[in-house]
Parts: sequence; C-alpha cells; structure tokens
Amino acid sequence: MSTKSAILGSGAMATACSILLSENAGQEVSLWARNPDHADEMAQTRVNERLLPGVPIPEAVQITADIDEAIAGADLLVVAIPTEYLRESLTALRPSLNQNRPVISVVKGMENETFLRPSQIIEDVLGSRAVVALSGPSHAEEIARRLPATVVAASGDVALARRVQAMFTGDRFRVYTNPDLIGVELAGALKNVIGIAAGICDGLGFGDNAKSALMTRGIVEITRFGVSLGAESSTFYGLAGIGDLITTCISPYGRNRMVGERLGAGESLEQILAVTEAVAEGINTTRSVYELAGRKGIDMPITSEIHAVLFEGKSPLEATQSLMQRPPKEE
Repeated sequence: MSTKSAILGSGAMATACSILLSENAGQEVSLWARNPDHADEMAQTRVNERLLPGVPIPEAVQITADIDEAIAGADLLVVAIPTEYLRESLTALRPSLNQNRPVISVVKGMENETFLRPSQIIEDVLGSRAVVALSGPSHAEEIARRLPATVVAASGDVALARRVQAMFTGDRFRVYTNPDLIGVELAGALKNVIGIAAGICDGLGFGDNAKSALMTRGIVEITRFGVSLGAESSTFYGLAGIGDLITTCISPYGRNRMVGERLGAGESLEQILAVTEAVAEGINTTRSVYELAGRKGIDMPITSEIHAVLFEGKSPLEATQSLMQRPPKEE
C-alpha cells in the first residue's frame, strides 16, 4: 500500500526529504514551494539550484506552488519551514490543512516570545494532531547526495514513530525511534547555539582543544536546560543531542557554525545576514533560550555569552575571556 507525503517547504532539507522518500518503495511525494517562480524553476530543471546545486530531484516528485494540489491524497505532512516563518506560513495554509493528518517535522528551533517548540507551533496553528520530530546529524547536502546518515523519529505516539521509521529507512538512511519529543526538539534547537560558539572558535583560530571543550560543556548546558523543561537526560547523549551537536560544530555545511566563524573573524552580524540566503536558526534560538533560562534561573554560560555577542555588542574575544575566567568548579 502506497503512502503519499506532502512536503511543505522548498529549502535544502525539504528537497532532501523529497529525494529520500521518493526513492523508497511505495512512496508518493509532493513538494510545495511558497514561491511560484521557484516551484516552476525546480519543476522544469529538476534541481534546487539555489540550495542544492547539482543534485537532481527525481521525476517522481511532484513540485507545485498550489497547496491544494500538493496535499491532494496526502496521508502525512512533512513540515520543513524555518521556525521564524513557521507560524505565519501555517496560518496562511490552514484553510487547506484542516484535516487531521499526522505531521513529520524536520524543523529545528524555538519561537521567540512564546518559547514554543516546532511541534507545539504546529498544534497551536493547525489543531491537535500527532507530530513526529525527525532529527539528528543530518545535513541536507549529504542526505541529498545519498551519503549515509542516521537520525531519530521522536513522538509520544509510538506507532506513528515506527511508521515514520519505516517510511524513511533505506540503505543509506537509518532511523531509530525515541519517545522523548521534548528532548529531541530541544536538542535540535540548542545545538545551533553551541554551533555558533564553535564557529567563533574557528574564526578566532583557537584550535581543536578549545572546540572540544566547548562541545563537551555545551552538551552539559543543553542537557541542563532540556531536563528542566521535562526532557529525558539520555536523549541528549544520543543522535539528536551529541550526534547532531558534533555535526553542527565541525561541518563546513553548518550555517550556524559559519555565522560564528565569520563573527570570530571580525564581521558584524548585520554584515553576515546581508549576504546569507539560508536561515541560521541559532540566532533567534539564542534569544529565546537566553530569555527563558533567565526566567527559570537556569545556568547557561555559553548561551549567555553568545547572546552578548549577537545582541549586546560584546566582541567574540571578550566573550571567550569571560568563559575562561569563570570561577573554578568541579566538573
């Protein structure tokens, strides 16, 4: 029995998911792009030239800017819209998305002001429905080129998580299930903050020792925050936590690491954003996590220093010195 998935979004991860699903037996896939010109371009060239140049999109993938056409006959929705645009986009699409289809979210981040995770935004806009978060070390550039990757499908609905596991698993893509939706989503959001910090290390030329220490203390900080919000600590030491953190902090594809590297090299955030097309989720996530941690009294020293660099005019070198000069303590 075939399954149809309607992918909402036309970024790199949306495109990678369309390629992945279309190559698995029994899968029908549609890809919805908000911009009709972008949809037409991809449909004609079968390439997402702006974000995944040189990677062919299979002919089996239906590409359209017509949401009703995209979701016709769809059993599940795959949401691949950046967090900062998620609420606005889903609100505009809501008249067409009024059926209780389960949702697979590949969104990583946290909404400013509300502090909601992607699954919570989805339910807030579209109404109560089952949501699975698909997350882990999974840069779209590698997935689309069929390099091996392993992720988790997280949901309180175990049967749905297993269904998503079966849909996505292939010879180059392995999926585990995890019941901790809160932890998986928080890990996917907070690792981007540490990714910016890792990039700053690179931009300042601090070497491997400094970045290794940063990543290690970073996962401790992420875990502390997540557990305080109801997540399981073990989640942060799995694929969605330390696994995704490693990729984010070392990969040349990492948008958040790139932002940090350019900050460390002396560029301002305004200069970086002016020439960056892809969204670096860690920038807005830093603001949300910093504010929420302050309200809850959670100690987040790395996040606090990244917030100071991004939004308070502190230099990356000064932020590093502040971290290194904190009072000695036990690990």
